[in-house]
Amino acid sequence: MSGAFVAIVTIAAAALLWIAVAAANTDDAGPDEGVLFGVWHVFYDVEVPAVAVLVAAVAVALLAAGGLALMEWRITTISRRSTSKRATPLAPRIVMQKTRGVFAGPVTVTVLIPAHNEEVSLPATLDSLYHQTRPPERVIVVADNCTDSTVALAEAAGVEVIETIDNTQQKAGALNQVLARLLPRLGDNDLVMVMDADTRLSEGYLSAAVRRFTDDRALMAVGGLFRGEDGHGLIGQFQRNEYVRYEREIKRRRGRVFVLTGTASVFRSGALRTVAESRGRSIPGTHGRVYDTAALTEDNELTIAIKSLGGLMISPPECTVVTELMPTWRTLWAQRLRWQRGALENLGAYGMTRQTFRYWAQQMGIGYGVIALTSFMLMMLLLTLALSQWIWFPFWLGLGLVFVLERIVTAWKAGWRGRLLAIPLLPELLFDVFLDAVYVKGVLDISLGRTATWKHVAPTTSPSQAVGR
Repeated sequence: MSGAFVAIVTIAAAALLWIAVAAANTDDAGPDEGVLFGVWHVFYDVEVPAVAVLVAAVAVALLAAGGLALMEWRITTISRRSTSKRATPLAPRIVMQKTRGVFAGPVTVTVLIPAHNEEVSLPATLDSLYHQTRPPERVIVVADNCTDSTVALAEAAGVEVIETIDNTQQKAGALNQVLARLLPRLGDNDLVMVMDADTRLSEGYLSAAVRRFTDDRALMAVGGLFRGEDGHGLIGQFQRNEYVRYEREIKRRRGRVFVLTGTASVFRSGALRTVAESRGRSIPGTHGRVYDTAALTEDNELTIAIKSLGGLMISPPECTVVTELMPTWRTLWAQRLRWQRGALENLGAYGMTRQTFRYWAQQMGIGYGVIALTSFMLMMLLLTLALSQWIWFPFWLGLGLVFVLERIVTAWKAGWRGRLLAIPLLPELLFDVFLDAVYVKGVLDISLGRTATWKHVAPTTSPSQAVGR
């Protein structure tokens, strides 16, 4: 039902704006004729949208943005001050009262690396852990049904290896098996990092995360800001630009994170125990298990679970990781479809609550953007086919230039290749159309009750081999 609800609301919103614009009176006197630079004969039209339409569009945008920001602030404030130990046991006020004057021992870090046939990428992942300015006390590779040399490589590197037993529930099931043994032995100041076997940490990741936990007793989780590995040509650059923009957005939000990335996130052991105890009671899932194995996107679901229990989380700018990129359009489609379906299924499982309101609004915003971009691209195509003479509109050209500048500025840290890709605008618009198609497919699949599958994409080259391709 979550997919159908999002689709209905976004289509209704688009229809209302369409009606409002159509109702505006416009008197088109036709294009004028001129010559640019003394040689270029052109047709142009200086007409701009009616003032009422511009005011209405700006007002709707400001109302939506301001209303969402106000609602998010209000929800955060209520969550921080909650005193309900049953509904929000991880709320900062409750945690601070519980831990005041209590020393739970020194902070330790245990790293869990779930791995399924990751012989190519695992060595670089372990190497990034060895070079941390604040190394972990314990590293465990969770080998899940591996048929390659993953286990041998991990043992040769000197880390612990735990092989799963009869696991059929993918990454979430593998982690649940290990956490069931690990969590009862950990103190409240002990931290658990879960990181993918194709991820490389920045050298100061763990030291920055530990410092955050030490300085704030109410903090329950620290997530990483992910960047894409080098290589993979044009499709790789599209993904790197996308990740750079996401990192920029989180930094502007002062680390207030949407999703605790599965690439590398650190949790208080007490937070994970509370999630397991709350499963089947106040949050979805099987009682006693940290991860909900029914979720396609376990990282997104765990984020919502901790937030629903009142937990505080952050993704600081010092905690960055480099993660693998999808090398083909087919694998990228499979990855993004799993993300989209997982997000919608998680929302359907939790329903509309204070903590999930922001996620529902985000999905509706994406849906509205799909309609807007598709309509724009279709209209441009129809105009190109219908007109024998191209007509230039200075107002819309100026607006388009603003979009180009925005694309360049937000992709600046992706390097010269990222900026060069952003300049023509059209390639990134087409990439957005691809992502929109994934969104529509996800909404349709979940609305029609189609069965989803979890697809693992094993890397074929090491990160070092991917550089410069």
